Amino acid sequence: MDLHYLSPLFEPKSIALFTGPQDAPEQQTPQARALLAHLKAQQFKGTITPLDTRTTGTLADLAQVKADVAVIALPPDEITAALEMAGRIRVKAALVMSNGIGATQAAGMVRIAQRHGFWLLGPNSQGYQRPHLGLNASSAGHLAANGQLALVSQSGALTASILDWAKQNSVGFSTVVALGPHTGVTLADTLDFLAADRYTQGIVVYMEGIANARRFTSALRAAANAKPVVVLKAGRKSAGNAAAQTHSSAIVGSDDVFDAVLRRAGAVRVRSFVELFSAAKCLASRYRPVGRRLAVITNGGGPGVLAADWVSELDLSLGVLGEDSVRALQPLLPAHASLADLMDLTEDATAEHYRAAIEVASKDRQIDGVLVIYSPKFDGDADAVAQAMVQAKPKMSKPLVACWMGDVSVQGARHELATAQIPSFRTPEAAVGAFGNIASFYQNQQLLQQTPPPLSNLAAPDVEGARLLIEGVLTERRKVLTEMESKSLLSAFHIPVTQTLLARSSSEAMMIATQLGFPVALKIDSPDISHKSDVGGVALNVMNAAAVRDIWHDMMDAVRQRQPDARINGVTVQAMARKPRGRELYIGVVRDDPFGPVIAFGAGGTMIELMNDHAMELPPLNQFLARRLIERSRVAETLDAWRGAPAVDMAALEQVLLRVSEMVCELPQLREMDINPIIVDERGALAVDARIVIGAAAQTAPGRAGGYGHLSILPYPARYEQRWPLKGGDEYTVRPIHPDDAQGLQDLVKRLSSESRYFRFVSSMAELPPAMLARFTLIDYDREMALCAVIEDEVTADDGSKTTRERIIGVSRYITNPDHKSCEFSLVVDDAFAGQGLGSRLMLSIMDVARDKGLEEIIGLVLTHNDGMLRLMRSLGYEVKAYAEDPDFRLVTHGL
Repeated sequence: MDLHYLSPLFEPKSIALFTGPQDAPEQQTPQARALLAHLKAQQFKGTITPLDTRTTGTLADLAQVKADVAVIALPPDEITAALEMAGRIRVKAALVMSNGIGATQAAGMVRIAQRHGFWLLGPNSQGYQRPHLGLNASSAGHLAANGQLALVSQSGALTASILDWAKQNSVGFSTVVALGPHTGVTLADTLDFLAADRYTQGIVVYMEGIANARRFTSALRAAANAKPVVVLKAGRKSAGNAAAQTHSSAIVGSDDVFDAVLRRAGAVRVRSFVELFSAAKCLASRYRPVGRRLAVITNGGGPGVLAADWVSELDLSLGVLGEDSVRALQPLLPAHASLADLMDLTEDATAEHYRAAIEVASKDRQIDGVLVIYSPKFDGDADAVAQAMVQAKPKMSKPLVACWMGDVSVQGARHELATAQIPSFRTPEAAVGAFGNIASFYQNQQLLQQTPPPLSNLAAPDVEGARLLIEGVLTERRKVLTEMESKSLLSAFHIPVTQTLLARSSSEAMMIATQLGFPVALKIDSPDISHKSDVGGVALNVMNAAAVRDIWHDMMDAVRQRQPDARINGVTVQAMARKPRGRELYIGVVRDDPFGPVIAFGAGGTMIELMNDHAMELPPLNQFLARRLIERSRVAETLDAWRGAPAVDMAALEQVLLRVSEMVCELPQLREMDINPIIVDERGALAVDARIVIGAAAQTAPGRAGGYGHLSILPYPARYEQRWPLKGGDEYTVRPIHPDDAQGLQDLVKRLSSESRYFRFVSSMAELPPAMLARFTLIDYDREMALCAVIEDEVTADDGSKTTRERIIGVSRYITNPDHKSCEFSLVVDDAFAGQGLGSRLMLSIMDVARDKGLEEIIGLVLTHNDGMLRLMRSLGYEVKAYAEDPDFRLVTHGL
């Protein structure tokens, strides 16, 4: 589990080089000439063996060549032969540097690589760099300085530009990868490698598109869980869909969905090349912010106010010193310095004044980051102030960013800051924006940690009844549900709806209205009309039977005139919702290609598209995610006490969102949905109108067992929870792991004997490093699984009350191998519970999950002298074999 499948590509010890005739540069491609120049410019720490498809000798000669990776820079008509030769020398990866190769030819090259069992970066790649290895297998530019930041780009031109910028700004890289179109090794594969790469502490991504949304989301979540990830995506699409059948589909664009994906994955999105550079500066400094409160230290009021304005614009908070900090700092500053909001040190500020202000701000708990602004002054010393920042940085755990305004007089200071890896900007707005990006990373990490189940803890919905209703509509070859059918579907999930009855004549309408009680609302019922009010199909506050009769006829005439081809079922009659101070909201569902269903929330009513208020979130939701979704909408500020109306019942609104999440998870046929308006006041929520569009559920691969293959983020798989007896009468629970188990897992590792830790991790470490702990507890339930065995301990509080607390006593896990047919397992059991059958149960349970996912084989590596584990494997029917690559291990396998 610790050697990544792309290690031979990005950590090669030996290279087979195909560049054409070495003595005839004119016959080489531009990529080959650049590659050879770069390889000669620095010393690669491994071996390089040049090969030529036209002159290399016999199969016996080839058998003597040993290489981890083949690097190929040849004309398109010679690449296939080089790939075949690479396969014969049994490389584990290959890089093809070229351009202009189409999708069909590229697919053929990928198939050759698959047939020979190696990974292919390219074709159309500009290659990659690994500075710590002295390896520049690229045509993108000179080898970058060594650093801890990785760059992954789908544009070769931008890769070269970023490398040029980095050289001027003292930014180093651990890895640079220029992918190109139609590559075998995808963006998702590269992110997956970088997530585990010990040389990488932050990742910057430029992307133009993805081939597999599920795989991309999975890899991005894994990477962002381990280290900061910043993404710049080109090709932003305008919101709106001309063929939309609901309001939600009309106002939600694919770029909005991409934003939601990045947020939920824990990554940060930037919108411009300039912002990407700013974020790269901050990531190179390895800042990990813990909030959005930015303190501003300045020697000029104007620049400070500009910074404060931009803090407000970006929805950040201005960090203000606490009273104790003000008392400590004020005597150390010039007489007229102000600490009321901005820390304005005045024009008289010296380096010592700046140093004192930075030190106090760094210790204040009301401040999450510090921006230092310096404006050139007569007799000022920009270099000395910069040196004060450089000296303060090692003592700080908070982000420290600088804005040195001006140009010629501060160039030396900017160089000092860059050398110390302190992000420096020319304008206050750019500096604040950079802090905003790293603060967004912290906020999005909170979203990443959420792993909701498909169904909430509320009363169980009638899922079977809902599915039968949908199947009935699809049998009639309809896709749009009537208003009554839509409300029936909502009712199956316990979403409150107004009572609605269909009238096929004016007489029926009068009778229904009299029974319901006036006033009533009349609405046209047609599967062909999305926006009823646009065709005169809505009448509100109808006060008597005569008005019902007249409006029924007028409505039918108006609709037939404006939309003569529409199929009309009749007119629905419903009592007017008695919520005079209620807020009209909307909750919608859209299905994005390629990310699947997304939940939208915002202001509702007839002006929904004009207001264009929609916050978005990927399902499944829990209460935390539902609350954050509401807070991101513009209408959120009206939900508290507002203009004389009391605050709405927020719990009721959150419950409706949870119910909609349940619908999305359990009904893969759901394509679009509008609940508009849903009226919410202090007494609860009520869905007044609804429109739902359905379609046949997409077929998913066998490995997507569980019925949630239509979601980008799989729900917490609660269906795998089981209870089992322990010897002595106690019980334990086996359940999937989740992020809240991090401390419990760490406690388990600390309790293990040194021998047990070595058997599990082949290491003498006493506890798990934070990155590994996060990796083990926030997992993608699609491609891996971890089951933990837990017991409940009784804990006595200080006040004498007793509670229970879970204790993890064992963990089994598997990770799917790149062939998507087999998986590798691991197992650890608390020493205190050895010999009680816990290991057998955890292994059998993890095998059941792997079988349920459609995997065919489970394998593992066991240390040769781990006799207890080898006995367990044999008792479970595993085949134990020698492991050719390392005699210290045994390979154990079992068919599923």
